[in-house]
Amino acid sequence: MKATSGQKVRTGVFAIAGLVLLIGAIFLIGKKQNMFGDTFHIYGTFKNVGGLQVGNNVRFVGINVGTVESIKIISDTMARVDMIIRDKVHPFIKSDAVASIGSDGLMGDKLISIASTSENATVIKDGGLIATLNPTDFSKIISRVEEIADNAQVITDGLADIATQISSGQGSIGRLLYSDDLSKNLEGSVNNLKKGTAGFSENMTALKHNFLLKGYYKKKAREKEAAANMAAGDSTSQMSKKEIRKAERKARKESN
Repeated sequence: MKATSGQKVRTGVFAIAGLVLLIGAIFLIGKKQNMFGDTFHIYGTFKNVGGLQVGNNVRFVGINVGTVESIKIISDTMARVDMIIRDKVHPFIKSDAVASIGSDGLMGDKLISIASTSENATVIKDGGLIATLNPTDFSKIISRVEEIADNAQVITDGLADIATQISSGQGSIGRLLYSDDLSKNLEGSVNNLKKGTAGFSENMTALKHNFLLKGYYKKKAREKEAAANMAAGDSTSQMSKKEIRKAERKARKESN
C-alpha cells in the first residue's frame, strides 16, 4: 500500500519537529554546560567534595558563570575538581580567589561558589589552580548532636530517678520533706546540745565554789579588775602603782 501525499506531509512535519526539538535540547544543554562561546578552565582540590557532581553550577558573586567539568580522585585524601568558566568573567576572578562547595538553597543541588578576596591581585590564569575551602562534614555534626542527645538523656534519667527517690521519701532530702524522723532527730540533737551547755555552766559554777580552786578564781577576778582599772584612763587610774602592787601581793597570798 502506497503512502498518500497527506501521510508523507504529516511524516515530514513530525520529522522536522523532532529535529527542531533535538537541536533545541542540544542548544540548551550545551549552553548550560558552557559548550558554546568562549570559556576558560580552572581547577581546585578538595578533601571532601560533599556530594558535588559533574554538571553542577559554578557561581561568582551569586551568578552562574560556569559548570563543573570533571571530578577526579588524585590521592587517598584528595579530589580534583575541574571547572569551565565563561570568558567574560575572567577579568574579575583573581589569583587569590577562593572556591567553596555549598548548596543551592537548603536542600538544593551542590554548587561551587567563587569569592575574590582583593581587587589588586592578578587575574587567575587559564588552567590555573584556585584556593579552596572544604565543605562542612554534616555527618560529623549529626554524630556530635546524637552524642549530646544521648548524654542529655542519661542526665534526664538520673534526675528522674532522684526526683522519684525524693517523692518516695528516700534519701536525706526525701526524709526531710516527707518524714518526721529527721526533723525529730534534729530537734533531739538541739535539745541535747542545750542540756549539755546548761550542765557545763553548772559544772563551772560548782568549780568556782570548790575550796581547791576558789583562790584561783579570786585571783583571776582581781587581776581582771586591776586590768580594767588601768585601761579605764584618768577617771579610774587614781590608784597608785604602790596600791596596785599591794593588791597583787594580797591576791597571791590569798591564792596560796
